[in-house]
Amino acid sequence: MTARQFIVLAVGGLALLQANPSSAQCRPDGDVPFVCGPVSPEDLVLVPDSPWVIAAGMEDDGYLYAIDRRDHRSRVLFPSTSFGSRPDAAFSRCSGPMASGFRPHGLSLRPGANNRHTLYVVRHGAREAIEVFDVDARNGTPVLTWEGCAEAPEGVTFNSVTALPGEGFAATHFNRPVGALWEWQPDTDWTQVPGFETNGPNGLVSSPDGQWFYVGGWGTQSLIRVSRGQTPVQIDAVEVGFHIDNVRWAPDGSLLAAGHSGATPESIFECLGQQQCGDVSSHVAKVDPDGLTMEEIVRYPSNAHIILGTVGLQVGDEIWLGGIAGSNRIARFPAP
Repeated sequence: MTARQFIVLAVGGLALLQANPSSAQCRPDGDVPFVCGPVSPEDLVLVPDSPWVIAAGMEDDGYLYAIDRRDHRSRVLFPSTSFGSRPDAAFSRCSGPMASGFRPHGLSLRPGANNRHTLYVVRHGAREAIEVFDVDARNGTPVLTWEGCAEAPEGVTFNSVTALPGEGFAATHFNRPVGALWEWQPDTDWTQVPGFETNGPNGLVSSPDGQWFYVGGWGTQSLIRVSRGQTPVQIDAVEVGFHIDNVRWAPDGSLLAAGHSGATPESIFECLGQQQCGDVSSHVAKVDPDGLTMEEIVRYPSNAHIILGTVGLQVGDEIWLGGIAGSNRIARFPAP
């Protein structure tokens, strides 16, 4: 095993958690301890200048959770009885607020001023859309206010989303063998990003200046760099040796690509659907976005605690690993 050895923590539990579960529910896996909290935390984002992490619980009736990194307690942000609605005219085509049939997937957070931010959420279920929320983190637990949505073009299924400079955002259309990138702007609605298609585009972030997309190639097991607004499109990639699910920026300017591997792609789906995961592992790689070099920093075998790892996020001096398939844990590793 070439990966560094790390200690793991996780967050598990159901729906609304105001206190840590008993220690008996969170026994360690050997020297790997856990903390319990959100169910199927497929994606994670930091709320800037705060102790909070937002998780997307990707279940049929899923939730957005706020996790307090100080004590690892978690609570539901949406759907809940406390969320408000303040529609933005930019999303006039949206069919309105819809809390039922909510199945969150990818996340992106646009930092704002005075602890007010914008959260973009890939949403399945009652509709296929990017849901948009104001995040008020000024006092205690973040408060979400729904601002609108951008419903997907017909036949498009979103996976991950990234905020772009201005008011726009982009999302991956995960499809095998040929998926694509789509961009939304207030004046043009959705347009497909020209010059780029790949097998199973999954995770997505963009450079701060908006000139580059970084796409997690699930089908290609590579991180793909795609120019934005250039003709011809420039595309480069680095192989990582596993199916990339989500991609996140690290504080040092590197990228964290997280995902999973198995003997075959089919073995991943057997693990997901039938919990037959004997040869499946979760991974996080650190990637230089300029030189496109990589180093694997986390490898953890699939087990009853973490079935399929999907996101690696640096939280302080730790790497947090979220997963799906009913997993009720978020793994925490010391950052390299």
